[in-house]
Amino acid sequence: MNSNDIFGPSNPILMKKLVAYFCVCLFFLGATSFQPKDDWTNLLDKKLSKWEIYQSFRHKLGYKGEAPKDENGNLIKPIGYNINQDNVFSVIEEEGKPVLHIDGDIYGCLFTKQDFGNYDLKLKVKWGDKKYVPRVKEPKDSGVLYHSQGECGVEYWRTWMLSQEFQVTEAGMGDYWSQASSREDVKAVERGNDYFFDKDGTLTPFGSGTGNGGFCHAGVDAENKNGWNELELITYGDKSIRIVNGKVVMALSNSRYVVNGIEKPLISGKIQLQSEAAEVFYKDIKIKSISAMPAEYAQYFK
Repeated sequence: MNSNDIFGPSNPILMKKLVAYFCVCLFFLGATSFQPKDDWTNLLDKKLSKWEIYQSFRHKLGYKGEAPKDENGNLIKPIGYNINQDNVFSVIEEEGKPVLHIDGDIYGCLFTKQDFGNYDLKLKVKWGDKKYVPRVKEPKDSGVLYHSQGECGVEYWRTWMLSQEFQVTEAGMGDYWSQASSREDVKAVERGNDYFFDKDGTLTPFGSGTGNGGFCHAGVDAENKNGWNELELITYGDKSIRIVNGKVVMALSNSRYVVNGIEKPLISGKIQLQSEAAEVFYKDIKIKSISAMPAEYAQYFK
């Protein structure tokens, strides 16, 4: 049989079917190649495979930054790295998805194995019922620490890395805390003895050695008091935007830290999630790289 008998003019019906088949294949290949890609990377799984653990101490009432000692006056060693004492960090399942449970009983953190810079980070958080000494009478507290570098245990609570803190606390989600020698600039206004973010405020430095303390309140309390809260951190270069439940609560710039009196940029690093004397849950933790600060937030840095 000659090939022309199959594919040539002598068999036009088969030729039409083949042409139609290839057109359909090309359509689906083209449609697939032009579909928008999901650039988000999930950071949470059942095995916490993208995280490491650090635990320091069960801090007591009256702690003032000094190294903890036992009843005989001997220094107490921190629990250390990748020891999950009393299962403070665990993963449960909710509607078929992993949820991080942080009991809070011991001060510590999860921190990413990978360093990140220039990214959009999203996660959801809600409170549990438990609170522990030394914060039994204080608001529930946790935090997302970013641009984290170096060893754990270098700040006031002898627990966390040099970093910038996106505060997670009752009635204060998005507040700024400096960790160790970090500094950032925030447009702020003074109300009483406190500073609050205000996009029309005066650019004010915060952190060790700035003369303004290491804390600034978010511009608005956007917390959902019952249930899940969606947090978003967008950071590019030395600038960052904090969003709580869709509302911008703070913009920060000139992220830096101090070594021997010299300021250096602090624009990338690991991400830490704090265990700080309160039960808390996190889920839907995801991150993606960005190539610029989104245009809609440029107004905050003018």
